[in-house]
Amino acid sequence: MTSPELFIKDQFPVTQWPVIPTVLKSAYAAANDLYKDNPFLEVNSAQDNRGRLIAFAVDFGIERAIKSGAIDCDYRWEQFARPTGRYLQLRFKHSTASVSQIADPLRQPRPVVFRENARLRTQQVFAFEEFREELEIVGLPHFLLVHGHQSLEFAHIGLPSAASKTHFSWTSPNLMKMPHAVSMDAEVPPEDTDTGLDDLNLLKEDIERWIKDNGE
Repeated sequence: MTSPELFIKDQFPVTQWPVIPTVLKSAYAAANDLYKDNPFLEVNSAQDNRGRLIAFAVDFGIERAIKSGAIDCDYRWEQFARPTGRYLQLRFKHSTASVSQIADPLRQPRPVVFRENARLRTQQVFAFEEFREELEIVGLPHFLLVHGHQSLEFAHIGLPSAASKTHFSWTSPNLMKMPHAVSMDAEVPPEDTDTGLDDLNLLKEDIERWIKDNGE
């Protein structure tokens, strides 16, 4: 079975991770400037919803980074399950990702339908050893880009746990503390073996077969 860490680093190379804190810092700064320059945002209702403005700024920054090639993936604006708006879905070759603010870096964002559905899809790929024979690709695995709520103290890439609706099975180090440049050698963890890479390639083949069969 492929490790979540190896899979995510294959989809979203470590050398591109420093783009995330750059985008986040710019987004938070832009949101703070808007609050300073617009007196109507001083009302309590606007202060209580500061996170929404930050989310808009982060989505703008991520979309621009994809268009510029700084993040190597495609994207879609997908409807929520209840048609109340759209969210930014990052589309890598064998997976998808979404962005969310969280207060606790060790806990998944609050449950919404699209994230719960994505978690269940991912569960089929990265499940427990005792369920190994039952694994079946039912959609693209999904991971999260999460960052601190209100204050920008942390940012992580995380794969939701197959067994829990609140915890992660793997998270990256705090991206806000990463160096600006990352060595190419960091893309594949040193502890990964040839067997791990073989498992990764088999998983990618299974996902490609599912994509072909389902027209994704």
